[in-house]
Amino acid sequence: MENKQYVCALDIGTSKVIALIGEIIDEEIHIVGLGQVESRGLKAGMVNNIDATAQAIRQAVGEAEHMADCKIRSVTIGISGNHISSRNSQGVVKIKDGEVTQADIERAKETAKAVNIPPDHQVLHTVVQEYIIDNQPGVREPIGMSGIRLDTRVHIITGAATALQNLQKCIERCGLKVDEVVLQPLASADAVLTEDEKELGVCVLDIGGGTTDIAVYTNGAIRHTAVIPIAGDLITRDLAQALRTPYGAAERIKIFHGVATDHPDIEGLDEMVEVPSVGDRPPRQIARRVLASIIGPRVEEILELALNELRRSGFPEDVLTSGVVLTGGASLLNGCTDLAENVFNLPARVGVPQEISGVSERIRNPRYATVIGLLQTAQERALHHGSSAGVPVRRRDSEAPADHTPAPQRSHAVHEEEDGESWWTRTKQWINEKF
Repeated sequence: MENKQYVCALDIGTSKVIALIGEIIDEEIHIVGLGQVESRGLKAGMVNNIDATAQAIRQAVGEAEHMADCKIRSVTIGISGNHISSRNSQGVVKIKDGEVTQADIERAKETAKAVNIPPDHQVLHTVVQEYIIDNQPGVREPIGMSGIRLDTRVHIITGAATALQNLQKCIERCGLKVDEVVLQPLASADAVLTEDEKELGVCVLDIGGGTTDIAVYTNGAIRHTAVIPIAGDLITRDLAQALRTPYGAAERIKIFHGVATDHPDIEGLDEMVEVPSVGDRPPRQIARRVLASIIGPRVEEILELALNELRRSGFPEDVLTSGVVLTGGASLLNGCTDLAENVFNLPARVGVPQEISGVSERIRNPRYATVIGLLQTAQERALHHGSSAGVPVRRRDSEAPADHTPAPQRSHAVHEEEDGESWWTRTKQWINEKF
């Protein structure tokens, strides 16, 4: 069997579960499998039904395995929810032998991680922002540099241990192993941001189904992360209540006809949309302008909550030179970027994942930003450790194993030998008796 290296990423969201399988060829990743199912068993990014979540994961991974023709053994997953918290810390150590070594860096990181965290939380990430050597700031690669004092600035992200354990239980029930757990805003940012944006200062808003994830980058490093438990599901619920239509119909109307603002530049506001009624009542026709009056205030509320979170954390708008990058399913609402520019008073754009060979046309969509970022993280881990998350499957061998047909022949030959031996034994006994 060919020695192929696979990686698998799993985005377990409130509205959908996406499994993505990539094959690493010449240190580049090629997407070979994609599975997507409706999510069941999650609320605001946290598991509330283990069986339903495990079933959705099993179905999504099965679809991806069938497309990729391989068997997955381990996955890289993302985590979100309002239990996520973050803080910046620093650690200072004396440089041994006057030259920075890897051991000095590790000691500085351990010193920086010595902070008080809630007893029910555990550290998910410790991301290095920068190093300072003898009051020289902005050092990215300190190994080999001379100095006396090493100062390490890190960004520590923690999450509830029980939330992580519930996610791992869902994965284990599917017969899989968890390679790595990654915070979803970090994964989304890796997928949609450029290095220039990270240097100048940018804020990523991943507006999903159950949560809105925030990630702030300045000077090329992560500075702040947060999760707001309000997102696209609330928009759908508003539509269902205002239009008196089933939840599923409201979701379809939001996806295909939703508009976030009634600005005159938005085309098609006077178009009529068919709205199914509850029960046996006939459907109705409403203008898209009515949808804007329902969706717009809720989207504006989500954006204002994100802005308040930025100001509370000490990142005003003037440090975000590159502006705001919107991603996630809700960012596809028509007029969402215009509304974001008005709320933040900054330039805004929709973040699309960077192109990856494979089924790129289908996944170049803000909905897949998180899972693409998770796949890139899994790729880095696989290249570093030389491991594979799956093994290829040969359909012909599995459908017609080589030992199925020859087996009766071999057993028949054995029976012939045994029968021949017993016949000769009986013959010799008869001769001895007669003669």
